[in-house]
Amino acid sequence: MERLGRFFIDRPVWVLGLVLAALAGLPLALWQDMDALSDNHMERQTQSMNAILSAVRAYYAENVVDPVKLHDGNSLAMHNYRDTPGAIPIPATLSIELGQLVADAEEAVTYRFVSDFPFMNRTAHELSPFESQALETFRTNPETREIVTMGGATFFDHTLTLATPILMEQACVDCHNAHPESTHKDWAVGDVRGVQSVTINQPIASNLWAFRWMLTYLALAGTAGLVFAAMQFRLARSFSQMNNELAANNSFLADVSLKISKYLPPQVYRSIFSGEKDVTISTERKKLTVFFSDIKDFTATTELLQPEELTELLNEYFTEMSKIAEAHGATIDKFIGDAIVAFFGDPTTNGTAEDARACVRMALEMQSRLDELDDVWRAKGLEHPFRARMGINTGYCNVGNFGSDARMDYTIIGAEANLAARLEGIAEPGGIVMSYETYAHVRDLIEAEALEPTRFKGIARDITPYRVLRKTKGTAPIPKGDKLVVDLEGMSETMREKVAQAVHEALHKTQDAG
Repeated sequence: MERLGRFFIDRPVWVLGLVLAALAGLPLALWQDMDALSDNHMERQTQSMNAILSAVRAYYAENVVDPVKLHDGNSLAMHNYRDTPGAIPIPATLSIELGQLVADAEEAVTYRFVSDFPFMNRTAHELSPFESQALETFRTNPETREIVTMGGATFFDHTLTLATPILMEQACVDCHNAHPESTHKDWAVGDVRGVQSVTINQPIASNLWAFRWMLTYLALAGTAGLVFAAMQFRLARSFSQMNNELAANNSFLADVSLKISKYLPPQVYRSIFSGEKDVTISTERKKLTVFFSDIKDFTATTELLQPEELTELLNEYFTEMSKIAEAHGATIDKFIGDAIVAFFGDPTTNGTAEDARACVRMALEMQSRLDELDDVWRAKGLEHPFRARMGINTGYCNVGNFGSDARMDYTIIGAEANLAARLEGIAEPGGIVMSYETYAHVRDLIEAEALEPTRFKGIARDITPYRVLRKTKGTAPIPKGDKLVVDLEGMSETMREKVAQAVHEALHKTQDAG
């Protein structure tokens, strides 16, 4: 039904056509009923007229002609009664002359009393094809008593003819076989001498005015229907135009929203377009886990690459890291040059502990993916593939829309966000450094060592960083792979000694395992 309704909405002219067909069909059906009614009425009329005329002729023969013939007076029953004073017409002559009188008095009714054996002094009867065929049928099949036919019927005018046989009775046989002007002298009782036919002509249009109230009603209903159909047609066209405009607008908005989604974190995009968040300047204070990463020696790497190569490489790096971040539910705040800023805990959160654990899992998977890309990039001829440093901190930040009424940015601010950036700054290439607040939630996931307490710029307290050594027991060290790359530049003497000691311990463990 929905598809059918949509079909007619898209094609309102069909609705108008169906309305017009329905309006035209009712008068046509009425006309057909009038047609059938007229045919039935005419058939009854012809039968009644035939019965009346036959009864008149029988009455005349029995009550006029027979008494005259049996009377001793001078009156006679003759076919040419006008030539003899005091004579009366025989029944056949009466019928013939009655037919003429009926035809002269009523144009719609014709009565004929005809035979193919008229008396000699009479004008020969011109039988119609129907009368000739009826006469032949009656003589061939004596059981046939009447034949009805439609003749000359048109859409506006119907004609019906009823034919019955003229049967010879004893008086008729005696008269015809003995009369000197008879053209046939061997008649027998029951023979078919001729045909009596009654024709009724009835113009249907003449009865149309009898339905004036119904026709008036149809005219009013038809006018109302046409007006309604015209209004519906206009509405349908308006709705169709509106639907087309809405479809075009929806397509445009869908295209625009798809483009906008490229500039927003998926969570923020969904919350805005679902109505969960208003696009207004507002912030909240929430406990978040903040993630910072950047590429070690990115500036030096850019000097070795052409701009096109650098763009392709950097886009590949951001694409791979973004996939991992989205898979773990991170909200990517922004890309700053080669740096990635992301956080967990807004606009959706699974709780502080679970947000911190998801962030660390994300960082581990990012480093693992970079180890895999190291071989890919080196195979492409990149001498110094990207190596990322990552910092993670859990703490209270202001998160929300910052900016002006004309333009705003969904981001985070606060000392805890800055601390994540500072922790990333002290991480080694391929390494992950986190605050104790984060480490407390993930100590069962990773092995980490505490570094010396450090006072960072903008942070009023001493911070003890935790450097990730490996995942949980039984997993490979961080970073993965059979190559160990250590950048000693910028390290203090104490840090260098600790790195050297860690390398020696790792080598001894590997040899012992072998």
